[in-house]
Amino acid sequence: MKQLSILKVLPLIFLIFLFVELCIQTVQGAEVKSIKHAGFTLEMAVKSAQRNDPWLAGNRHTQDAYQSKSIAAGTLPDPKVNIGLANMPLDTFDFGQEGMTQFKVGVSQMFPRGESLALRQQQLELIAGQYPFQREDRKAKIAVTTGQLWLDVYKAQESIALIESNRALFDQLSDIAQASYSAALGKSRQQDIVRAQLEVTRIDDRLNVLEQQLDTGTQRLSQWTSHYFVGDFVGEFSNDTRLDSSGGDVKLATPLPAIYLLHPELYVERQLQPQTLFEYFSHHPSVDAIEKSIQASSKGIELSKQKFKPEWGVNAGYGYRADDAMGNERADLFTIGVSFDLPLFTSDKQDREVQAAVSQTESVKTRKWLRLREMMAAFGATKAQLLRLDQRQHRYRTELLPQMKDQSDASLSAYTSDDGDFAEVVRALIAELNAQLDDLSIDVDIQKTKLQLNYFLMTNPDQIILSDNGVMESDGDKK
Repeated sequence: MKQLSILKVLPLIFLIFLFVELCIQTVQGAEVKSIKHAGFTLEMAVKSAQRNDPWLAGNRHTQDAYQSKSIAAGTLPDPKVNIGLANMPLDTFDFGQEGMTQFKVGVSQMFPRGESLALRQQQLELIAGQYPFQREDRKAKIAVTTGQLWLDVYKAQESIALIESNRALFDQLSDIAQASYSAALGKSRQQDIVRAQLEVTRIDDRLNVLEQQLDTGTQRLSQWTSHYFVGDFVGEFSNDTRLDSSGGDVKLATPLPAIYLLHPELYVERQLQPQTLFEYFSHHPSVDAIEKSIQASSKGIELSKQKFKPEWGVNAGYGYRADDAMGNERADLFTIGVSFDLPLFTSDKQDREVQAAVSQTESVKTRKWLRLREMMAAFGATKAQLLRLDQRQHRYRTELLPQMKDQSDASLSAYTSDDGDFAEVVRALIAELNAQLDDLSIDVDIQKTKLQLNYFLMTNPDQIILSDNGVMESDGDKK
C-alpha cells in the first residue's frame, strides 16, 4: 500500500517539477535573448534597405539630368558663322576682275521669343525639384515595406520559440501518461498515450510550417536589405549591418519594438473632418512632388504664351574686295541686319498649344486631389483596423489569456487528482498555446498597422519607425 501511494503522487510531483522548470527556462531564456542576442533590429533593416535601394540612385541621376538641362536651357543658342565667295566671274575666275566679287565673313545670333529661355529654365528646375520629394516618399515606403517584412519574420521566429517551449510540456505530458498507463494507475489509457504522441507530432508539423514561413520571410526581407549589385549603381557602399540571403540562422532583436504613432491626437475621435486630414496630408512628400509637377506644368502655360511673340535675329557681315585692274583700291563692304518672324496665323497653332498646356496642368492637378482622396480613405480604413486590434489586444490581456491559463491549470489539477480526462488536458493546453500565438499575432499586426499610419502622417521618413523620444522602445516600455 505504501508503494502504491508513492506511485499515485509521483505524477503530481513530476508535474510540479515540470512547471517550475518551464518557468525558470522561460525567465532565463528572456534574459539571454535581451542581453546576449542583440540581433538584427527593425531600424537596422530599414536603414540598410534605404541605403541599398537602386531606385533611389536612379532617381538622383534623373534629377541631375534635369538640373543640367535647366542650365543648358537658360543659355542663348550658339551664333552661326558663314564664310564664302560672292559674285565670282565664271569666265576667268579672277578675284579682282569684277567689283561685285568679294570674300564674305558673316555672323548671326538668334534670340528666342520673349522670356522663353528663363521660363524653360525655371520649368526644368521645378521638374528637378520634385525628385527629392519622390525619394523621401520612396524611403518612407521602403520603411513600411521593410518594417512589415521584418515583423513577419519576427512573428515566425517568436512563434517558433513559443511552440518549442510548449513542446517540452507536451513531451512531459506524454511521459506522464506513459508512466501512469504502465503502472496501471488512475484513468490513463492507451488512447491517452496515442493522443499525447499525436499532439507532439502535430506540434512538430506546426514548427515545420513556421520554419517555412521564417525562411520565406527572411528571403523576402533580404531582397531589400542585401547589398547585391550595390556597387554597380552607387559606386561604393559601406560595410554596414545587413540581412544576407546567403543562408544561416538569422536572429532578430527582441522584444517586439513599440512604434510611436505620429500625431496621436488624430486617434481620439473615430471620425475626423476631411479638412483636418488635408492639413496633415498636404505636407506629405508624395503630395509635395505632385505640387512641384503642377508648378512646372504651369510654367509650361507661360512658356507656350511666349510663342505669340516674335523670334529675333541679328546678323552682321564683312565683305573684302580686291583692287581693280588699274590698281585702285576698292572699298570693303559691311552688312548688318535684323530678322524676326510674325506670328500671324495663331488660331490653329499658338492658341492650340496654350490650350494644350492648360489642359495638361489641370490633368496634373487632378492627380493631386486623387492622391489626397486615396490617402484619406486608406488612413480611415487603417485607423479603424488599429482601433479594433487595440480592443482585441485588451481583451486577450485582461480576459482570454488569464482564462486560458486558469482552464489549463484546472484541467491539469483535475487530471493529476484522478478526477479529469486526459483529452481535456490536451485541449486546454492547445487552446492556451493558440491564444498565446493569437496574442503575438495581434501585437505584430498592431505594429504593422502603426507603420502604415505613420506613412500617411510623416514629413520625414525617419519618423515612421521612431518612438516618442526618438529611440525604439520595447513593447513592454510603451503601448
